[in-house]
Amino acid sequence: MTRERPAFIITVDTEGDNEWARPNPITTRNAAYLPRFQALCEEFGFKPTWLTNYEMATSEEFVRFGRDAIARGTAEIGMHLHAWSSPPVRTLTHDDHKTHPYLIEFPDEVMAEKVRFLTQLLEQTFQTKMISHRAGRWAFDARYAQILLDNGYRVDCSVTPHVSWRDHLGDPNGQGGSDYTDFPEMAYMLDLQDIRRSGRSGLLEVPPTIMRSKVDRLAPWIYTMRRARGAVAKVLPPRVTWLRPTGENLAQMLGCVRAAIAQGRSYIQFMIHSSELMPGGSPLFATPASIEHLYADLRALFVEIARRARGMTLQEFHAAQVAEPSPAHAVAA
Repeated sequence: MTRERPAFIITVDTEGDNEWARPNPITTRNAAYLPRFQALCEEFGFKPTWLTNYEMATSEEFVRFGRDAIARGTAEIGMHLHAWSSPPVRTLTHDDHKTHPYLIEFPDEVMAEKVRFLTQLLEQTFQTKMISHRAGRWAFDARYAQILLDNGYRVDCSVTPHVSWRDHLGDPNGQGGSDYTDFPEMAYMLDLQDIRRSGRSGLLEVPPTIMRSKVDRLAPWIYTMRRARGAVAKVLPPRVTWLRPTGENLAQMLGCVRAAIAQGRSYIQFMIHSSELMPGGSPLFATPASIEHLYADLRALFVEIARRARGMTLQEFHAAQVAEPSPAHAVAA
């Protein structure tokens, strides 16, 4: 019996230009560069999920682009929330645009207000129910999961297995980001009492494809040794490999895909930021030449994946996993 090909899920954090530089005001020039990526995906039969934040939801250029992709059935629009700029604005630190506080650092009622506002904005703008979500700066907890469920979301992709964000501060007086060191690598229905475990919450967690190196699996202590940060670090493989382009990691991404296929995984998830598709929109891809190199890598990666997997949006993957039809696209204005 032939084994069904895994799903290939493309997630795009769709946000303003070069958020790593902490800009204020936030611009959205990268919206003009997204049709090229959409066209590449469609060439291979892939359907990206554009996880959209406030700035992009109010960009006329992105709205035209997103509405067209939805009308043609070639993409999904989901939600991606940056707490420091998403209305209603509630100041948490001395300068939220500089500190980028995590949504989970705000009071529960503010979290709920921000999720509700952006959800309604996206649904009214794109006339489609919001099903899929990724947290800004990967910060997620059980309170956030419950708020998503309360607003009709059915799939999240915020968990980054084997990765801790504790050293990345939001609020300077806070405890840093979420620690996903011991979280599952594969999709599971969340338990709201402990989001590391499978449960019956109704919210499907679909982590991006992130794999530990063989060295990390066999001898993780090597990466914590002080000496390993020096000369030894130069010969160690990366502790984890993401299916996420850096401009220098095509071989690692291809290896990640092949390993996922060999393990019989039900899906492979690739991620990128919308601003990384524009020259100067991110630290990694600063020039037109670096963008051309990125697209050469993407084409090589997609050629490999198209032979082995089938494209799905997050919403389609959720529907397949829970064996229920996708919800109707139209919602009331």
